[in-house]
Amino acid sequence: MYRARDRVDNEEWVARLTRAADGLDLGSEARSNAVDLFLSNVPDEDRSKPAVAAASLYAGALIAGEERSQRAVAAAMDVTRLSVQGRWKELLSDSGFRPPEW
Repeated sequence: MYRARDRVDNEEWVARLTRAADGLDLGSEARSNAVDLFLSNVPDEDRSKPAVAAASLYAGALIAGEERSQRAVAAAMDVTRLSVQGRWKELLSDSGFRPPEW
């Protein structure tokens, strides 16, 4: 869970997630999931934030049933596909979800 202050402190990242979700044509549930996942898992290091934000967007879309490819999410967030691939499962697990086993 995150504090209201976390949203204020990370307003830039919430805006980036929103713009990327627009580009991916994601619905409100996927957007909300992505923001919640990101704000609940904000890394301390600034250099890790882009990857965590992208993984949050990918995972948030999965939870909402609006699956997008890792490549599409990575492009929308301007990170590598490997950044998404390496973080999304752990992000889901840490947030209490069971990642799919496809």
